[in-house]
Amino acid sequence: MIHEQEQQQLIDNFSMTYGQDPDHLFFAPGRVNLIGEHTDYNGGFVFPAALTMGTYLAVKQTNDQTLHLVSANFNQQITCSINDLSYRKDDDWGNYPKGVLDFFYKQGLEFTGLKLYFYGNLPHGAGLSSSASIEMVTAFMATSLTGANYSKPELARACQQVENHYIGVNSGLMDQFAIGMGKQDHALFLNTHSLAYEHVPLHLGNYSLVITNSNKRRGLADSKYNERRSECEQGLSDLQASGLELTTLSDLSLEALSVNKDLFRSETIANRVAHVVRENDRVKRAVLLLKEGDLEGFGQLMADSHRSLAIDYEVTGAELDALFDIQIGAPGCIGTRMTGAGFGGCTISLVDQKSIDAFTSYVVPIYMKQTGLEPDFYVSTAGTGVSELSLNTERK
Repeated sequence: MIHEQEQQQLIDNFSMTYGQDPDHLFFAPGRVNLIGEHTDYNGGFVFPAALTMGTYLAVKQTNDQTLHLVSANFNQQITCSINDLSYRKDDDWGNYPKGVLDFFYKQGLEFTGLKLYFYGNLPHGAGLSSSASIEMVTAFMATSLTGANYSKPELARACQQVENHYIGVNSGLMDQFAIGMGKQDHALFLNTHSLAYEHVPLHLGNYSLVITNSNKRRGLADSKYNERRSECEQGLSDLQASGLELTTLSDLSLEALSVNKDLFRSETIANRVAHVVRENDRVKRAVLLLKEGDLEGFGQLMADSHRSLAIDYEVTGAELDALFDIQIGAPGCIGTRMTGAGFGGCTISLVDQKSIDAFTSYVVPIYMKQTGLEPDFYVSTAGTGVSELSLNTERK
């Protein structure tokens, strides 16, 4: 969680910006997905963990019917009427909190005015869900201040609706759900169709999770994410047209995939479906292996996941594939894969704690030579979900 010094800095920054102290502080983590990629919008299984990095929000309520948005991470201040929260392209990052407030305003929550100050220590555009973190911290703030009775899964659903209909990205539910329901030192085994979930202890022994930011920026709304979702919808339609009674692609078993592999209108669609079905199976096996303490088996499934995302789903790209090829042979690494939507962003690797320095020293020069980009590394632990922070910090 946030350190006292950082919390004090957040209060000071708010006061310098607005000339007043905030009334409340909130935090929402980012998330990293250990395995189970591009399955969430297909009703499948995912295995994410909340991070200790995330988005902090300082708030003061006002009576001026105005929404003020400031972020330490973006050189843009946004002001608009609390009664007109419509999407504006020029508002850029501000559309995420605006969209969330617009959603709840239309649900009957009343705001007389808000001064908001955001600070995030997630690398922007790296696939660690900085946008979903902004959404969830705003949603938790809005419902907390108004006393609205929303559960964290309901907040996640609301923020997904904002992504889909306000921002225009057909994303699944995993990011927001993991950010809401994260638990310290646990990962979240989630069925995204039924929303049944289990907190699974992350017993990694002498290994750590190392996130590597490729520093190949990815903009989800501008990527081929929506195209992949459309292809999956076509695959489901092809199967349903043949008489198979399926609600989602994830209802299809490995055996049924093999029997019905010739039903798809193109090889591309068949490959997309194959990834989803096999990835669901990998997630279920990975959870069992982790519970059994078989970290090497878990790491092998991570590598298999990446290869499927590269070949069958085609969402990795040159930079992530370069990182994968380098890291799979790096000192102390027993598993690695891309994490997030792809087209840039991050990998997640399982690395022996004693070898982390050797791992990073090995990766950097080779990756820089191949791509001209310098990667950043974060040693990850699993943190807690969205919450309100105490304001009981002495003014210095």
